Amino acid sequence: MYITCLDLEGVLVPEIWIAFAEATGIPELKRTTRDEPVYDKLMKYRINILKEHGLGLKEIQDTIATIDPMPGAKEFLDELRSFTQVIIISDTFSQFAGPLMKKLGYPTIFCNTLEVADNGEITGFKMRCEKSKLTTVKALQSIGFETIASGDSHNDLGMIQASKAGFLFRSTDSIKAEYPELPAYETYDELMAAIKAAMD
Repeated sequence: MYITCLDLEGVLVPEIWIAFAEATGIPELKRTTRDEPVYDKLMKYRINILKEHGLGLKEIQDTIATIDPMPGAKEFLDELRSFTQVIIISDTFSQFAGPLMKKLGYPTIFCNTLEVADNGEITGFKMRCEKSKLTTVKALQSIGFETIASGDSHNDLGMIQASKAGFLFRSTDSIKAEYPELPAYETYDELMAAIKAAMD
């Protein structure tokens, strides 16, 4: 019994923070988990920048409303879900993910939550659990599932390495060079073929 675990940003949808950095003209917000492996540090950095510029949840959600899934992402997900269970495991937040899940046909997503003040200021964040991607994959394995995982960033490596089969997808050259043992793909057709082969 298999469950395929996918990262969200960079795999199925563009990076939310990069889109927001471009919309606001604040280049510091382009930093993602591809650049900063420690998620806690990255989020505190982002929250401080938002505070400095007087930006809150509404402004980010306005940007998210303009983001569409990557070309072919919904079709890829639909086909994948036709023959196996799929969970998106993301370090994003439920307040960000909702509109994107609608555009992807409401797949299951496990993510985190933001702490937001009445005035819309993002004051903090609550992670679902520590090392959420690796912890989730281990939990699924503990109840009898074989996992297949794919993602693009540092924070995906744990779940990719712990799974029966794991793949990098549209990752950076530096991550691919650092982990040459992990198969790396650039197209949904390649990733689909790899997932099917792993299940055979």
